[in-house]
Amino acid sequence: MATEATTTNFQNSDFRPVPQPPDFHPEVIVSSHDGLHFWQFMIAGSIAGCVEHMAMFPVDTVKTHMQALGSCPIKSVGVRHALRSILKSEGLSGLYRGIGAMGLGAGPAHAVYFSVYEVCKKYFSGENPNNSAAHAVSGVCATVASDAVFTPMDTVKQRLQLGNSAAYRGVFDCVKKVLKEEGFGAFYASYKTTVLMNAPYTAVHFTTYEALKRGLIEISPESVSDERVIVHATAGALAGASAAVITTPLDVVKTQLQCQGVCGCDRFKSSSIGDVVKTIVQKDGYKGLMRGWIPRMLFHAPAAAICWSTYEAAKAFFQEINASSESGT
Repeated sequence: MATEATTTNFQNSDFRPVPQPPDFHPEVIVSSHDGLHFWQFMIAGSIAGCVEHMAMFPVDTVKTHMQALGSCPIKSVGVRHALRSILKSEGLSGLYRGIGAMGLGAGPAHAVYFSVYEVCKKYFSGENPNNSAAHAVSGVCATVASDAVFTPMDTVKQRLQLGNSAAYRGVFDCVKKVLKEEGFGAFYASYKTTVLMNAPYTAVHFTTYEALKRGLIEISPESVSDERVIVHATAGALAGASAAVITTPLDVVKTQLQCQGVCGCDRFKSSSIGDVVKTIVQKDGYKGLMRGWIPRMLFHAPAAAICWSTYEAAKAFFQEINASSESGT
């Protein structure tokens, strides 16, 4: 009887032990976020960044010309006027001046960007996918790291976009001349402004993207696998457009700092954001701080759609590879 009572007690569901798989290893639990390794996030991000920036480069060239002040060839803030002036002065190739610098900078920078974001998101979210604050903080961490990689090449890219072939023969000629005439610090003259611009941009961007993606998936969860690309592209486009408009004034300041002295553009005594803002307002009024907001939005909306859909597709590819290799073992 005692034995039967003891057996009955242990059959109580409250005392039932949790079964463990025979090959259970604790490290599997904390392995990789989304089933991917750090280097896979880097490759996926690098591919996404290159595809995004190469596809949207002509729009970025128009935006850069519109934001530059001084005696540069383009003084109109209209998109059509800017585009027509570039085509008239340099032809179709003028829209792609500096694309080599973009290619050299976008890949490594986006590898850092997305890998840092994913690692920080896992750390700050506490396994809660709805933690918007974690997405915002992770985005800020990602942009601080990636801008340190991208800013030098972005400076070269914008100078090539504005300058003619007589000013710079190419990427390496531009790097050599900037180092000789202005020193290494010129490559990071806009870094503080870039971070101050991209920090709110990425905070808004990532938070909006994650929320929209989650909302779109909840609308039609049964067809999410069939509409994965549409979900990521739509969420990315809306997030990119809203974040771009909000941060346009700081983007104008960044362009001014990176392009100072090129084809007659103003030079500043310091890299103070306040001094640059004051100069812009004096020359063009407060509307000058919104120069190029239309091409900036037209750039970031499709760019974010391309970037996120490419990035998520690359992640899905790596997830399939990892799943097949695990099933094979």
